[in-house]
Amino acid sequence: MAPWTGLWGGRAGGDAYRGTPVVVKMENPNWSISEISPEDDDEDFLVGAGAAGARRKGGRGKNAKQITWVLLLKAHRAAGCLASLASAAVALGAAARRRVADGRTDADAGAGAESPVLRSRFYAFIKAFLVLSMLLLAVELAAHFNGWNLAASALALPIIGVESLYGSWLRLRAAYLAPLLQFLTDACVVLFLIQSADRLIQCLGCFYINLKRIKPKLKSSALPDAEDPDAGYYPMVLVQIPMCNEKEVYQQSIAAVCNLDWPRSNFLVQVLDDSDDPTTQSLIRDEVAKWQQNGARILYRHRVLRDGYKAGNLKSAMGCSYVKDYEFVAIFDADFQPNPDFLKRSVPHFKDNDELGLVQARWSFVNKDENLLTRLQNINLCFHFEVEQQVNGVFLNFFGFNGTAGVWRIKALEDSGGWMERTTVEDMDIAVRAHLHGWKFIFLNDVECQCELPESYEAYRKQQHRWHSGPMQLFRLCLPDIIKSKISVWKKANLIFLFFLLRKLILPFYSFTLFCIILPMTMFVPEAELPDWVVCYIPALMSLLNILPSPKSFPFIIPYLLFENTMSVTKFNAMISGLFQLGSAYEWVVTKKSGRSSEGDLIALAVLPKELRHQRTGSAPNLDAMLKDQSGLEKDARKKKKHNRIYKKELALSLLLLTAAARSLLTKQGIHFYFLLFQGISFLLVGLDLIGEQVE
Repeated sequence: MAPWTGLWGGRAGGDAYRGTPVVVKMENPNWSISEISPEDDDEDFLVGAGAAGARRKGGRGKNAKQITWVLLLKAHRAAGCLASLASAAVALGAAARRRVADGRTDADAGAGAESPVLRSRFYAFIKAFLVLSMLLLAVELAAHFNGWNLAASALALPIIGVESLYGSWLRLRAAYLAPLLQFLTDACVVLFLIQSADRLIQCLGCFYINLKRIKPKLKSSALPDAEDPDAGYYPMVLVQIPMCNEKEVYQQSIAAVCNLDWPRSNFLVQVLDDSDDPTTQSLIRDEVAKWQQNGARILYRHRVLRDGYKAGNLKSAMGCSYVKDYEFVAIFDADFQPNPDFLKRSVPHFKDNDELGLVQARWSFVNKDENLLTRLQNINLCFHFEVEQQVNGVFLNFFGFNGTAGVWRIKALEDSGGWMERTTVEDMDIAVRAHLHGWKFIFLNDVECQCELPESYEAYRKQQHRWHSGPMQLFRLCLPDIIKSKISVWKKANLIFLFFLLRKLILPFYSFTLFCIILPMTMFVPEAELPDWVVCYIPALMSLLNILPSPKSFPFIIPYLLFENTMSVTKFNAMISGLFQLGSAYEWVVTKKSGRSSEGDLIALAVLPKELRHQRTGSAPNLDAMLKDQSGLEKDARKKKKHNRIYKKELALSLLLLTAAARSLLTKQGIHFYFLLFQGISFLLVGLDLIGEQVE
């Protein structure tokens, strides 16, 4: 046997020892081990079994050492992952403990979007189900540990003592409760399948649009002549920026609108300020004055009485005498930043198309990766624009106006009755009335307008309450007008059954009833069955379809599914509030903005050389003053206290679902258990306000 000359060994003759080396590839985090067989295995055979066996023995020794090191490295990495998970769990527990110690609940939020009476009744309803589920769980646990297996014999055998009560409960459950619960289950499953089929058809329509590359086309060329740029299609456009106490974002919207690439003489900007804060009014008025000094055609309007909220603000602005000189009106909310070519890409669609009343652009989001809440919102809104709006625009020439980032023909607004303050969804209201008068809509999926998503759960919750109570108000008011209108029967059916009933009423109803009430109850009444494909497979498929327009969000598919079911509580509550005109269904709550997009714009402009700051257009604001104002706003924001809150309905539902999950273990229902467990945890995280912006 050749003697060792070192760690890796060798022969005395100087020839390198030829064992079976191991190559450890370090370039990727998944350590991989590759064994390379010696090139001269045949030579080993010829040399002799003894020498070859010695070499193989030495090779095994070296391989074992290297494998040990690799395993140690992998163990170290696993320990690091466990440590990070433990740290996250500790931080989560600490945040939950602070939330409970603080004691602030959704009832202390001040002027919210919910009726106190409706909120208390709804909460009492959920608490009743929670108490009932906990009592039933106690009974089932007692029956399980005492061996009362009476499911088959409870209807036939006489039983004495406590077991008789349990037997009576089984008879009552099988004879009366199970049929009723099964009927409700079947009804909700039918609604669920109808809504899923509608979503699948919309996705197929979007696939067809992308496959055929269908896009709205111009009726006639509206591009300017290369030799005479001023000879293009430049009609008179009025640009409106409604805002209310939004001092975090007013600068970005005014700057973006004033920088639109359109002849100065052919568009006018109206800043419609409904702020009741004198400081905010002064800041906005000064900003408008700066742009006026730089040559922009911009006006500041302020109403003393905020009648009608945003609809009243727009209606008041359209009453100005100079509006008659303009043919189109573009609307941007305070946090929206249109690109300079926005009007050049949207207004030309109106040329030689007298039936066109609205051109709507899609939204993009500057803070979509800020936290988990904004990522989940991005999934929802990407599907809304990419699928719902685009499909309805291509095949029906109708969709709900999004309230901003759109251009209206003023004649279409006037023909439809103008802005009305009768609901909190004035954008959907004017779109439905314009559709009933025969006006057509176009959606431009390739024209984007940047905006901001709500970063806190409180702000998002109030926004969703308004978005889901308003359509029910509108449905009650415009149903007679839809029936009496002269549009085709198909369009009437689309408005009533698809646009309102299926997507605005049935969707939140079955989402809450089926997954938050019926599913937990079937765990305590096992005679009523909910199939696995309803609990798992179809919801997973629908979530996959929803996430396709934003493929980068695929890792969040499971949190998205759970969060949508969690939000069904707020949406169901809002739908009932709007349908039956309960409480503050007509109250408008402005969505809070953080102003992150304006911070980025200011910093990006501030780092430019002074001679380049004015190259965007002929006029630009005083950036030094803007940065000073921004720093002042940041100080004010620090002084203003924010709080995370406890949401009692979500917490009660989390306990209900976790109780049902514990009960499902007795009947060994695997999919149901995991769904109830993770859905209960999702409700718990949302109830403790741990999903959005966290205030230290």
